[in-house]
Amino acid sequence: MSPSDFLDKLMGRTSGYDARIRPNFKGPPVNVTCNIFINSFGSVTETTMDYRVNVFLRQQWNDPRLAYREYPDDSLDLDPSMLDSIWKPDLFFANEKGANFHEVTTDNKLLRIFKNGNVLYSIRLTLILSCPMDLKNFPMDIQTCTMQLESFGYTMNDLIFEWLEEQEAVQVAEGLTLPQFILKDEKDLGYCTKYYNTGKFTCIEVKFHLERQMGYYLIQMYIPSLLIVILSWVSFWINMDAAPARVGLGITTVLTMTTQSAGSRASLPKVSYVKAIDIWMAVCLLFVFAALLEYATVNFVSRQHKEFMRLRRRQRRQRMGLSSGTASLESLRQLSGRHSGEHTYATLSQLSSSREEELVRESRFYLRGYGLGHCLQPKDGAGEGHGIYSSPPAGMLLREGESLRRCYSDRAKRIDTISRAVFPFAFLIFNILYWVIYKVLRTEDIHSVP
Repeated sequence: MSPSDFLDKLMGRTSGYDARIRPNFKGPPVNVTCNIFINSFGSVTETTMDYRVNVFLRQQWNDPRLAYREYPDDSLDLDPSMLDSIWKPDLFFANEKGANFHEVTTDNKLLRIFKNGNVLYSIRLTLILSCPMDLKNFPMDIQTCTMQLESFGYTMNDLIFEWLEEQEAVQVAEGLTLPQFILKDEKDLGYCTKYYNTGKFTCIEVKFHLERQMGYYLIQMYIPSLLIVILSWVSFWINMDAAPARVGLGITTVLTMTTQSAGSRASLPKVSYVKAIDIWMAVCLLFVFAALLEYATVNFVSRQHKEFMRLRRRQRRQRMGLSSGTASLESLRQLSGRHSGEHTYATLSQLSSSREEELVRESRFYLRGYGLGHCLQPKDGAGEGHGIYSSPPAGMLLREGESLRRCYSDRAKRIDTISRAVFPFAFLIFNILYWVIYKVLRTEDIHSVP
């Protein structure tokens, strides 16, 4: 058979070949063997949850109507325009979101027919495929992206897809690399037969395992946020009287951490669950905010001696009023009658004593509630004895104020000293737990899932 006769046969001019009828019509289903060659793999996008891949899709089946004996070659490579003259499987990608053919400089298609009627059909495609992602461990996650090849119109009574031998079913171009992921060598091949109300349709799938490389996130997110947290601890070594410096440092670190946290979420979808990067950013923000609150506490404690001095002056004025009231009661007793005067005097005396005891209890409770009652015990004891209603000398007031100021200043400094150790230690514990959980335990759980 000459090439022209063979082409005439394919065109249906001599043998009545009909491209609308599948091989083995009303007989056993056509077995189509598929394999793919991945030319490029990339553009894995978390926001849209898809990936882009460039593949050579190869399909092979047997069509007895195309077998020949007269032509000497074992196979014939035909022009792609002949594809419209023969029957082809109606394969489509079930999880495809976008695709296009390649036509530069000519249609990237291959048609090869063998002597026994086997047909090899190869085509180059660029696909955008859906890839639902679980980002709970982001950016230490491992994603599984699938590619599903399905028949659109032929049920399994007419057409069955199957993979080529496992070693050759999915091939990857040598030196293929991805910006943020490592494409694992193991690829799971399987079947995903679909059941619709129109029938049972053949479907095969391949699963690609992508392990994210977190070098970018270490440089852009983890290390900067770590340094910001450490920077917030510098305020513990700054004098507590330098309020502008400590407040400015605290607010700057909080705002920087907030911006960093917002930047980490910019390239991610708005999912309802918490991601690993969210926990890291939230804890870092909590630490820098706690450092700012620590200075607020230090500043508040260091200024409380002024409040206590006001309280002490108010109590002394009230005690002087009680002293005047006691003198008035004594005069009232002498001027009044025996029965009514004694009764009135007793009543007012009881009121005066109860008010005095209330003032003393209030003073002790207010001071000792902050753990600073010991600062006034030596001097306060004399004031609460026989000279309780007498005005203390100015020197005693100055000494008392200086003693209070020194006690509160020491307590504020003690808070700073404790914070220098507590904050780094707590952050170290968090780091140990965080990296062990997400880098070791969660990774092992992912690898153990079949």
